[in-house]
This record gives sequence, C-alpha cells and structure tokens, in this order.
Amino acid sequence: MPDPASVRAMFGRIAPHYDLLNRALSLGIDQRWRRRAVQSVAQALAGSAELRADALLGRTIVDVCCGTGDLALLFRQAGARVLGLDFTPAMVARAADKASGRALFGQGDALHLPLRDASVDATSIAFGLRNVGDRLQGLRELARVTRPGGIVLVLEFSMPRGALLGRAYRTYFTRLLPGIGRVVSRDADAYSYLPRTVLAWPQPAELEQELRSVGLVDCEHVLLSRGIACLHLGRVRSAGLPG
Repeated sequence: MPDPASVRAMFGRIAPHYDLLNRALSLGIDQRWRRRAVQSVAQALAGSAELRADALLGRTIVDVCCGTGDLALLFRQAGARVLGLDFTPAMVARAADKASGRALFGQGDALHLPLRDASVDATSIAFGLRNVGDRLQGLRELARVTRPGGIVLVLEFSMPRGALLGRAYRTYFTRLLPGIGRVVSRDADAYSYLPRTVLAWPQPAELEQELRSVGLVDCEHVLLSRGIACLHLGRVRSAGLPG
C-alpha cells in the first residue's frame, strides 16, 4: 500500500516533468487514451453508442488525481463543467497554469473527496488509482459523489497481452525507464516506483470486480493499445434498480 506522504512528496518533485513521464510510460499515446475515455463517458451518459457533440455539454465531471490536468481539460473541451482534484499542490498549480481559467482545479484527497453525496454526473481517475493508499476506499468515494445513473471511469496502465509484447514492455519498464528518469528529472527513484505499481496492478477482470464490490453496475472494461492501458466504466445504481 503506497505511503501517502511519500507519494505526495514524490509527485511534488516530478511535477515539472510529469507530462514527459506520461508520454514515456505510454510510448507517446496517452493522450489518445484520454480522448477515448472522454468519448466513453459521453456515450455512457447519453446511453447511446452514437457520439453526439453535445453529449457532455453542461455535465458536471470531477477528475480525481488530476495531475497536470490533461484529462480534465479534454472534458472541458467537450463542454463539461470540470473540477480537477489532486493532493499534490505542485500538480494543482501546473494544472491551473495550463487551464488558463478554462477549468477549476483544487487540492483534494481521493480517499476523502470534499464533495457532497450524489453531486456530480461523472467522476474519473486516470493513472492515479495505483497511487491511492486504499484502492477500494478510493472507488467508494468516486461512487459516493456520483449521482444515481452517473458514470465512474478508471483509466490505468496494464500489462500487454502476449508473451513477446509483455516481456518487451516489462523490460522497458524495469530497465529503461529508470534511466530516462535519471536523465530527465534526476529522480530515478520516482521513475522506478511508477513501473513497480504497474507491474503489481490487478488484472482487468479483478479491478472490474472491485468496481462491482463498491456498488457499481453495468461495469465493463476495454483494453487499449493491445493491453498497455485499460479503460474501466461503471454506473452508479439508480433508485429502484435491483442489486
């Protein structure tokens, strides 16, 4: 279980290089995954596979562990009202700078969200749940603040399918990425920690079951880029819907 103080300090140190870290971890395709996440939330809230341009217009979305705000800003571009929360002040500051007033960012802990029950249309957490000290409690909080019928989205790294690709990606994570960290930020420890959390991450079916265990329904997951990442969706049960 990650130590919150250590995680906060680590992300504070790497905040200036965080966007570059995401590009390195994802081999440069993390923004494509975020756009897919926005589309998936829009379709789920609209209840249709058809992607309407106004599907998120006026919707309220909270992006938890928002980092430097990449996903939150994509939701904002799609017309949503967005609040990005992160417990690392340096991340919040960088997100606010990037937003230039287009979205609201603030400091908040994923385990104790400063929001009322059932107060938003959707919640999201991208590449952050691995770093939450109590994963189930983090999921409970996402579900708690999302209205009945609303959507919870989790986007995370995963291990690719296939022996050859899996071995290659594991080698990249454990051997090459710490070296990149030393060059980019001179913080090899952080760049070693992040791959370790990916390697220890549960399989998609296990995480889907955890989403169900906190009361979400209609849970599903989609592997992205041959399993390098995985997108999970769950819906908060509406009143009268059987458990």
